[in-house]
Amino acid sequence: MHKIDIPQSVMEACKRRRGSSSVYDHLDPAKTALVVIDMQNSWLEPGLSVLEIPEARSIIPNINTLANKVRSVGGTVAWTQSTFAEPWTSAMYKGFCDEKWIRKIIAESAPGTHGFGICDRMDWHEDDITVTKNRPSALIQGASDLEARLRDRGCDTIIITGTLTNACCESTARDAAALGFHVVFASDGTATRSDIEHNATLINLMQLVADVRPTNEIMDMLS
Repeated sequence: MHKIDIPQSVMEACKRRRGSSSVYDHLDPAKTALVVIDMQNSWLEPGLSVLEIPEARSIIPNINTLANKVRSVGGTVAWTQSTFAEPWTSAMYKGFCDEKWIRKIIAESAPGTHGFGICDRMDWHEDDITVTKNRPSALIQGASDLEARLRDRGCDTIIITGTLTNACCESTARDAAALGFHVVFASDGTATRSDIEHNATLINLMQLVADVRPTNEIMDMLS
């Protein structure tokens, strides 16, 4: 699991701005959704794909714990599955990645492949919301129908978990806030390539986007 390292100066700045290091004291379970971003085989299974994030395997227990808790108190659990089989992929990554890498991520996350599937270690339930997304953010226009499905269930609060912390998780959190959702970001329920990248996202989000909390505190907020 990532080593969390938030500078004291950032914590103090948050306290000056809002009077506390945290944002929310309590979550209304009926209006809360746990959103699990891309915990798929391509990201989790050792050696399967160039998309693999080894650290993501360490957050599986925390995500499952939160999923069980959210269901038990009457909340919603939602899962996203990413695919890159869209024209935007080559356009977005051109210049940042070579063509071979782009072709591999498209092939290794294509719907119907083993890599696309949600890892069987995840506590996925058939009656959870499950959406396919074709952009880093699950909530940007055209990416998926996640927003509409959450609104239909009366959700106004989203708990973000999954991978990658600084890519799809951060993108979804920012768009959720822009759409008016209250956002909680699980500091030990998200993962990426390195501690540096992980902490950079936590530092950015905690200031004006999300209430960044560890799993045990989120569990308390739901109780």
